[in-house]
Amino acid sequence: MKKMIENVVSFLKWIGAISVAAMMVLVCLDVVMRAAGRPIKGAIEVVGFLATIALACSLPYTHVLRGHVGVDLLVRRLPHRTRNIIDLSTSLLSLGLFIVLTWRSFVYASTLRASGEVSMTLEFPAYIFVYFIGLGFAGLCLTILLDLAEYWREAAGK
Repeated sequence: MKKMIENVVSFLKWIGAISVAAMMVLVCLDVVMRAAGRPIKGAIEVVGFLATIALACSLPYTHVLRGHVGVDLLVRRLPHRTRNIIDLSTSLLSLGLFIVLTWRSFVYASTLRASGEVSMTLEFPAYIFVYFIGLGFAGLCLTILLDLAEYWREAAGK
């Protein structure tokens, strides 16, 4: 199961990286074309969509790398067992939060799809990007589950 989750996280990481590269190319092209008097229609809108994809797809990878902000000035002075219990508790709470966010993202995407909501300039379906957000949250839930399993093993082993 761990290998499967790592593959999902890696896949999402590459989607996010490609989105960032596409944003860079699009912005550069738009600047050049704008200077030539021919701006790319909807470039700002597409950059926003790509940023949404990049952010959503980077969440699980950032969690795996422990790249998120954490304040542990007090916690790191506590005994290992107490720290483990705190980690287990915060991971459980985080998992609960992100399960709800995943679920509601998919519900919202379905609502947008049913209503036919589109972007203003290019009239691109908005629900696709909300599905990406739900996918990123789902990947994050999987990585939190891995952490929970590790914390549980540590707690049970001591």
